[in-house]
Amino acid sequence: MARHVVATLDEIAPGTCKIVTVAGREIGIFNVASQFYGLINRCPHGGAPLCRGRIHGRMEAAAPGQYRLTRPGEMLRCPWHGWEFDIRTGQSWCDPDNVRVRSYAVSVEPGETLAKGPFVADTVSVTVDQHYIVVDL
Repeated sequence: MARHVVATLDEIAPGTCKIVTVAGREIGIFNVASQFYGLINRCPHGGAPLCRGRIHGRMEAAAPGQYRLTRPGEMLRCPWHGWEFDIRTGQSWCDPDNVRVRSYAVSVEPGETLAKGPFVADTVSVTVDQHYIVVDL
């Protein structure tokens, strides 16, 4: 499994998201109370850019008129149709048994850990053959 450095710690403030492209995939990196989570930027319901949706909490009611906000900053609402997803797991709150967004493992690591080798550079053989440049992969 390849690892990709996508941001510094201070680039994603608590309660926000940064959308990055990794290996051709748009992934939203979310900071939920200083814990980081990754979700694919595509709603499984209608294909919307999910990670551009609103981040909010969960509203619960024990009885009519008795509302309370729970899990602040842990829910993501699709910008097209309003489907809601748990940022921590990718699980849909509209159809929890059948729908979830692909999630990715995200970790925070000190820079010196990432900068230590050994590094191996990929090399590609290049030759000139009858005035054509050829790259061998």
